[in-house]
Amino acid sequence: MAIIVQKFGGTSVGDIVRIQNVAKKVKAELDKKNQVIVVVSAMSGVTNQLVSYCHEVSSLMSDDALAEYDSVISSGEQITCGLLALELQSIGYKARSFLGWQIPMKTDDVHSKARIDSIDGDFLLNSLKTHDVIVIAGFQGVHGDSGRIATLGRGGSDTSAVAIAAAVKADLCDIYTDVDGVYTTDPRITNKARKLNKIAYEEMLEMAYSGSKVLQTRSVAMAMAHNVRVRVLSSFQEVTEESGTILVNNEEEIMERRVITGISYSKNDVRITLSRMPDHPGLSAAIFGVLADKEVNVDMIVQSASVDGKFIDITFTTATEELSRAKSALDSISDQIKYEKISIDENVAKISVIGVGMVSHSGVAHTMFKTLAEKGINILVISTSEIKISVLIAKEYGELAVRVLHTAYELDK
Repeated sequence: MAIIVQKFGGTSVGDIVRIQNVAKKVKAELDKKNQVIVVVSAMSGVTNQLVSYCHEVSSLMSDDALAEYDSVISSGEQITCGLLALELQSIGYKARSFLGWQIPMKTDDVHSKARIDSIDGDFLLNSLKTHDVIVIAGFQGVHGDSGRIATLGRGGSDTSAVAIAAAVKADLCDIYTDVDGVYTTDPRITNKARKLNKIAYEEMLEMAYSGSKVLQTRSVAMAMAHNVRVRVLSSFQEVTEESGTILVNNEEEIMERRVITGISYSKNDVRITLSRMPDHPGLSAAIFGVLADKEVNVDMIVQSASVDGKFIDITFTTATEELSRAKSALDSISDQIKYEKISIDENVAKISVIGVGMVSHSGVAHTMFKTLAEKGINILVISTSEIKISVLIAKEYGELAVRVLHTAYELDK
């Protein structure tokens, strides 16, 4: 008897018919005599509507406002898990729904993007002894000291599921979504994109961070840290042994030996440049320290000095939804860093080529830069890691860049 965690995203539970379809997938695992924990998102579109309501009445700049925001937007998952538990009861199973605070799933106090501190795995295992299946509202936990609901950020149900799988030492965590696995790139951009049977945790982490929306970044990091076996599946296809994509350790053999595994594309980035700041020790620390204090995640960073060495410009990128917090943070230290001008460019896209094979192969960067140059695509910013090269380009060239790079690295084959 295995312990299986199944997570279903918003499109998978988008209406009652789809919730009934989810119940059939839960039943298929129960019929195998497995123990099943289900984690669900809000129904498709519900969270966006709740967020919109919050923005209509608040700027959401204070901690108190964000705490109330979490209280509102977490309600979508409560509806879904209750409906799924009812459907499972109607087909003959003893099912029970739980909200994050009832387990409890304890988090830190960073409302709207909280991190999980602990989960009572014994509570969940004991609940499985008295119920056929338990259904848990994803995306939410409770701040241990205040008792306030705290949400985990967009896509946080993935993180909820992986964290629960780690807490109960599940044999498998199945992430059901509207795609049938992880592809070499977004198949909506090129029909030559191919589904990967396996992908290394490190590669999936870089792809998620670089714009792939199949899994939330933090869920992949948690799976890697706790060695949780994760499989990405489609809610709308029958599950077979060949279905989906499995996340594996680097040490595990991946039959398709490749230099580049995939190409990620993000349109959700903004470039911020602080110009002509008097150069002095501690300047960068002051800038990126205040951004960190405001929980602004920074990605690509470039620093350039004036000819006389007295002034510097600093350019960095962050997610579009973090722009207001970034501007507020920089405004708070404007007298300290004394920038002459702040420039904001939202007309950018980030393209990343990713693969563990980069470690042992040369020429990967040259192929990327040469391919883009041949199409007249100018590179604005470059950043690299051991298994990733990212470039920032004008947004209008984003999809073209993905297609030509997919071909250049022979991912079409």
